[in-house]
Amino acid sequence: MNEKSAHTVWHPVTVTRQERERSNNHRGLVIWFTGLSGSGKSTLAQATEAKLFETGLHTYTLDGDNIRHGLCADLGFSNEDRIENIRRIGEVARLLVDAGVIVLAAFISPFQSDRQRVRNLVDPGTFFEIYCNCSLEICEQRDVKGLYRKARAGQIPNFTGISSPYEPPRSPELNLDTGRLDISSCVDRIVTEIQPRILLQ
Repeated sequence: MNEKSAHTVWHPVTVTRQERERSNNHRGLVIWFTGLSGSGKSTLAQATEAKLFETGLHTYTLDGDNIRHGLCADLGFSNEDRIENIRRIGEVARLLVDAGVIVLAAFISPFQSDRQRVRNLVDPGTFFEIYCNCSLEICEQRDVKGLYRKARAGQIPNFTGISSPYEPPRSPELNLDTGRLDISSCVDRIVTEIQPRILLQ
């Protein structure tokens, strides 16, 4: 057992997840956007949240860059730090789902094992993985933040897709060709696909 947590005991809750979901009038869900830098994860997550929020749903977006300004500000981009980054995000997402919230998480999350670990944290059917499937060539052409240019010049080490690997999802709930489809089409597809998972029985 972890020495830091050896003497802590889980405290039972008074208000259950099911009660929170009934109050929210929908189920909690983790919508996990994964893909290369520039594949549209953050843009798509924000646009999807906006559409869901407009209909009265309780939502929150966790964005990779934003999280590294606070919760994960102490982490770099080594394989070990990437693993810890996603572990922390997974725990935050689990707490938000327990609150009955629809969580939209936009992270490169390059390793299959890390994404599976997050999936295992929540109940079956509560993790909806979206692969923002965009080729490296198109992502480099976009290069909105100038990161690929810096990575190619050796200014950014351990950059996913250039000097660090990306493991595509083996069987995501949704595979979106974000190199070809526009944002509106992607959002409509996501909203349609998640409806059965968030509706209360």
